Amino acid sequence: MFSTPRRPRVRSRMLRAVTAAACAALVPVALAGCGSSGSGDAGSAGTASAGADGGLKLVNPGKLTVCTHMAYKPFQFNKDGKIVGFDVDIVDLAAKEMGLEQQIIDIEFQQIWSGAAFKAKKCDIGAAGMTITDARKKSVAFSEPYFDATQALLVKKGSSVKDLAALRGKKLGVQTETTGQEYATKNASANGYEVVVFDDLPLEVNAVKSGRVDAAINDNGVLFDFAKDNPDTEVVAEFDTGEHYGISAAKDDANATAILGKVNTAIANAKKDGAYNEIYKKWFGTTPQPASPAASSAATPNASPSS
Repeated sequence: MFSTPRRPRVRSRMLRAVTAAACAALVPVALAGCGSSGSGDAGSAGTASAGADGGLKLVNPGKLTVCTHMAYKPFQFNKDGKIVGFDVDIVDLAAKEMGLEQQIIDIEFQQIWSGAAFKAKKCDIGAAGMTITDARKKSVAFSEPYFDATQALLVKKGSSVKDLAALRGKKLGVQTETTGQEYATKNASANGYEVVVFDDLPLEVNAVKSGRVDAAINDNGVLFDFAKDNPDTEVVAEFDTGEHYGISAAKDDANATAILGKVNTAIANAKKDGAYNEIYKKWFGTTPQPASPAASSAATPNASPSS
C-alpha cells in the first residue's frame, strides 16, 4: 500500500496496518464515478436489485462496497478528494462487470484480514494490497492472486546501509500487522537491529526521512513509489518473499464466494484483453514482466515492476 521494483513483484501487503479509526462513511471512487448510496448504509445488509448484479446480496444495493486501509500509494490513496490507485482500478473492473458502482470504506486493516468487517456487514469485499497467507485464510476467503509482491528496504539517499546486516545496532521501521513486520522481526536477532513499529505507511517512510529510523521495510511497490516522489530516499535491496495479493471476502459464505467468482472472472478477462496491463502501466510505469528466479538483493532505483 502501491511501485516499482522488479519489479513487482510488488507488495507484500501485508498484514496491513492499523491507523485510522474505522470509518463508517463511504467514499466515492473516482474511477467508478460513485455518488452516495440511494438506500441502505454500510452497516445494514441489503438485497441487490434484480439485473446485472445477478441477485447477489450486497451491503448496499447497487453498490460493490469495498473495505480498504489508507494510505497505501499507489494501490489506494486519496487524490484531490477521491480514492484512486491500482487496487481501485482492478476492483472497478469487477464492479462494472456486475453492473455495480464501487464504493470504498477506509477502515482498520485488522478488521479486513480478521473478517470482522464482513461479519459486521460493513463491506462486500476487501481490497487493501493484502498478501494471501495461510493464517489469513483461516479468517477470510481470497480471490485468485492478482499481484506479485516482495519486500524491499528504504533508506536515506547516500546511506551506508545496503542490506539488513548493515543495520546492526541501528533501527529498522516496519508497518504494523504486515508481512514486512513479520520478515523484519524474523531476521532481527541474526542482524542485530531494533524493530520500530509504525501504525501506517506514511509514518513509517517519513521516519526514514526524519532520521528517526535508519531504514524501513515494506512492499517494494509502495517503497519504490515513495522514493520516486522523495529523491532524498532510495530503495537499496529487495527480499524475494514470494508473496501474492488477493481480494478478500467472508469465509464459508456462499454469497461471498459468488462475489469472488465475479472478481476472478473480471481479473482473468482483463489479463486476456490487455486491460490489466494498461492499469499496471498506469500506476507502475511499466507492464508486468516475468518474475526472475530470485529477487536481487541490490535493487536499482527507478527499476520497473514485474508481476
